[in-house]
Amino acid sequence: MDSTVSQFPVPRLDEMPSDLRERIMAVQDKAGFIPNIFLALAHRPDEFRAFFAYHDALMEKDEGLSKAEREMIVVATSGANKCIYCVVAHGAIL
Repeated sequence: MDSTVSQFPVPRLDEMPSDLRERIMAVQDKAGFIPNIFLALAHRPDEFRAFFAYHDALMEKDEGLSKAEREMIVVATSGANKCIYCVVAHGAIL
């Protein structure tokens, strides 16, 4: 992996714990790309797991808003926060 996506070390996929690697590959299969945030967080597996546990609690439930509506909220919030990276990444997922 090219470490230029982060100031932190970016482990290669084959160096990551299997649960992180499986999560990253599932997203790549679904979205067609690996979001850089996955790679940037992968050097600290416990924080990676905590971040995505929170993500899943918000984004993967079946009740309430649809997945598309949730992604639209993330895109709008990212725009309000002027985070172009998140606008582009979540816009692509949407």
